[in-house]
Amino acid sequence: MILAHDDIGGRDAPSVILVHSLGCDRRMWQAQVAALSPSFRVVPFDIRGHGRSEVPDGEYTLEQLGRDVVDVADALSLETFHYCGLSIGGLVGQWLGLHASARLRSLTLCNTGAKISEIERWNERIAVARTQGMPALVDAVIERWFTPEFITSCPDDIARARDWLLETDAGGYAGCCAAIRGADLRGEVRAITTRTLVIGGTGDVATPPEQSEFLHEQIAASELKLLDAGHLSNIEREAEFTEALLGFLT
Repeated sequence: MILAHDDIGGRDAPSVILVHSLGCDRRMWQAQVAALSPSFRVVPFDIRGHGRSEVPDGEYTLEQLGRDVVDVADALSLETFHYCGLSIGGLVGQWLGLHASARLRSLTLCNTGAKISEIERWNERIAVARTQGMPALVDAVIERWFTPEFITSCPDDIARARDWLLETDAGGYAGCCAAIRGADLRGEVRAITTRTLVIGGTGDVATPPEQSEFLHEQIAASELKLLDAGHLSNIEREAEFTEALLGFLT
């Protein structure tokens, strides 16, 4: 499995693995990589089906995505690492907290939930991706990624996000939709013992703040930070997000 990634910063520094949202790729973390790399070894990577990573046929599972993270860590000889994931990346982080906690120094779970949306929504997205392609999904996804105010005031950021979506392989997107559709960790997340930061957005319609609050309530060793942002809070509130992440890691 080809899993495209960057490896930035000092080799002897503590490592941070960054995992992006559905329909994005590792470029999503540009601002955070710049802020973290002076003190950390930063490894943003493209999940299967996205960016420059391999696009296997068929549907994917959360376990496969979680094991891909471990494979990247193993390939770089990272015995332990901090983990930060947003949306589907946050689901992957929860899987790691449940099944690979010995590898984790900390977890940051951003704009995510123990269960994200309903099965019917994912079935619809899979069908559209496979039959009409990514252009048919772009407008609706952008409206779920960002608040109306940000869409109006930051056209360059919106154009960049649209490009990420359009460049995403439709089959890879559908495969990851299936992984989200099949993931329901609401009865399990209380077993996570890793020190955790939960970041949510008060304007997030994809994973509303109630989902962030649920994770915080269930994970004993967690703290909660809510930002005035939509789903891609690391972009919409770049400075506040990065400050919260750096503060937690250091």
